[in-house]
Amino acid sequence: MTRTPLILCLAAAAALAGCDQEAVTVNTGLEDNVTTNDVVLPPSISASKIYRCKDNSIVYIDWLSDNKSANVRTERNGPPTHVVAPAEGEPMVAEGFSLTGTGAGSSVTLTRPGKGSQSCHV
Repeated sequence: MTRTPLILCLAAAAALAGCDQEAVTVNTGLEDNVTTNDVVLPPSISASKIYRCKDNSIVYIDWLSDNKSANVRTERNGPPTHVVAPAEGEPMVAEGFSLTGTGAGSSVTLTRPGKGSQSCHV
């Protein structure tokens, strides 16, 4: 009984050895002169901080490495709001949100819907 699986394995190996081993060309649809220098990666998270605001609420801010954007969450596992500044050093804004500060500092000024503008500290 142990010879049957061995014989089947040998027969399968022999069948595969006889397969056509010709080179296969895959057409990816890309031109040969395409460079990868045009790819821009999104900014990485440079700092994640938890702030307590003047109204005693907590906000979670992930500061991004481009120094012009951040992700603001009002709950630990809540959905982030991506805020972006037109230039470095200007307030980062999104619909209803405005954030002034940096990941290196210990305080920010945050405006969010229904809360108004308030200072928040680490």
